[in-house]
Amino acid sequence: MTVRDRLLAVLVAVVWGLNFPAIRLSLEQFPPFLLVALRFTLLAVPTLLLVPRPSAPWRWVLLYGLGFGVLQFVFLYLAMDSGMPTGLASLVLQSSAPFTVVLAAALLRERITLRQGAGVLVAVAGLAGIAVHRAGLDGGATLLPVVLTLCGGLGWALGNLGNRLAVQAAPGEPLRLMLWMSVVPPLPLLVLSLLVEGPARIGASFEGLTEPRGLLALGGLAFTVLVATVGGSGLWTALMGRNPSSVVAPFSMLVPVVGIGSSWLLLREPTAPAELAWGALVVGGVLVASLRRQPAAGAGTTSAVAIAATPSPRPVSPSPSVVVAETVTGAPAAAESADSASARR
Repeated sequence: MTVRDRLLAVLVAVVWGLNFPAIRLSLEQFPPFLLVALRFTLLAVPTLLLVPRPSAPWRWVLLYGLGFGVLQFVFLYLAMDSGMPTGLASLVLQSSAPFTVVLAAALLRERITLRQGAGVLVAVAGLAGIAVHRAGLDGGATLLPVVLTLCGGLGWALGNLGNRLAVQAAPGEPLRLMLWMSVVPPLPLLVLSLLVEGPARIGASFEGLTEPRGLLALGGLAFTVLVATVGGSGLWTALMGRNPSSVVAPFSMLVPVVGIGSSWLLLREPTAPAELAWGALVVGGVLVASLRRQPAAGAGTTSAVAIAATPSPRPVSPSPSVVVAETVTGAPAAAESADSASARR
């Protein structure tokens, strides 16, 4: 991997990490369900007009969109709107990695290796430590946002399975699949927003957009859609196409580091030392579960590392493999076949 590509991989991780403060700024203006709908509508409209439809079966595209686009972001945005600290959200969302390993074993009958099992247990221990710590704060009121973020990680994991099945059915189209996945969330999320948040709150969120708070919210939304999703996904796709996934994927674990650091610097949201310590276990567990030794030449494999909340496609080998998790507000997983490499976030 060249120095230039390493710098680009770091840049993508920084962009995805900054996506979490961008989401926070947008949530100051828009209610969570409406904000998710706006995010994907801005992607879906040009996709419908300009991007050719993928050749993958629609059931897998729908599963990808419902898991990654709807469930993940509904729970993540609701958690952040309910008091989940921004930096901690970028960390707890990495739960998608152990969730994906377990779901792949349960639903796709994929074998969990000893190393992957150990990594999952370490990550779960870290997540449990964070949950116990949050349960002891403010009479347990801070635990619910953590649980909601974990539900977002589970939704991401379901989307990972849909993404994997779709990419297997249509190799070489991961970026196109990511864009068409964005067509799934807008309608159900607009309905959900109308039912839960109501027309009055939706209408009020469009007032004051020319004021500082409104401009910051629009800037955060633009960053999420254009920079983190389109730009980050495009760069990551190029990196995965010309480098081994085992070299590129670990850079995605910089996302929670950037998420926590940028939240402290930009939003003045500190993260408790205990949560940082448990978070280090989560990151370590994800790396242990995700990274595997390079297979012999000609052998296909899929490995993935969770990243922040930005839609990203992941290369998948046509042979049986294990998908761990993708990235922010996005974040993604990666894998590569010996004969062809596809893209990710």
